[in-house]
Amino acid sequence: MSLFEAFIFGLLQGLTEFLPISSSAHVKLAKLIFNIESSESQIVFDLVCHLGTLLSLLIFLRQEIGLILRRDRQKLFLLLIALLPLIPCYFLLKPLRDFASQPQFLGICLICTAMILFTGQRWKVHRANEAPLKRQVKDVLWIGAMQSAALIPGISRSASTISCAKVLGWEAREAVRFSFLLSIPTIIGGNCLELFKIYLSHENPPIVSIPACAVGLITSFIFGFLIIRFALSYLERGNLKPFAWYCLSFGMIVTLFLNFFRGAH
Repeated sequence: MSLFEAFIFGLLQGLTEFLPISSSAHVKLAKLIFNIESSESQIVFDLVCHLGTLLSLLIFLRQEIGLILRRDRQKLFLLLIALLPLIPCYFLLKPLRDFASQPQFLGICLICTAMILFTGQRWKVHRANEAPLKRQVKDVLWIGAMQSAALIPGISRSASTISCAKVLGWEAREAVRFSFLLSIPTIIGGNCLELFKIYLSHENPPIVSIPACAVGLITSFIFGFLIIRFALSYLERGNLKPFAWYCLSFGMIVTLFLNFFRGAH
């Protein structure tokens, strides 16, 4: 991987991570265009880019995170509960994840993200009266289950969680904030698990390009930090339609490109 390619991938990661349009789809498509094959060294590079956007999120939300850790035990409890569905889904959905991760399904998964966003914009369920804490626990379990769909490249994690929360009747600001906060332990846990798998699979660690990783880390951090304020303020208005139409149109283009034009060449 050249430093220019590392910059492009870090740029895409930073620009798309906090928008409900699937950063994994954009990075994966760029790798297909540059003919970069998937390997363990590429996985390490991807994890480094995720670390860059994670650092930008931690810095931006540092006051809210500190408040939750010091005082808001209920929100901390709900965040931990929301992580529970992800653990079994990571292992149980592996065959489906491996199958759906094939390049020809990338555009279809983006179209699925569009449908999720349209659903979150238009549909709300009618809820029976329940105790507030019991209702919140049920809600975050559903949100956590929807987050598991993002294990498949092309399905946006933020689109799934924000849309699910809105369907359940959450206000847009509450849904977006919870989604962003939930991404922190999710990314940390996912990165640690992937690194542990790589460590167990080989006696020697994969050879990675330190300069490329440094470029990817710095680029994803800078552009992630630049866009996160816009992403939060826009998403908190509750209008998901522009992202839904983007994913729908882009998904159709990607499907045609990967299944017809690219295949023909």
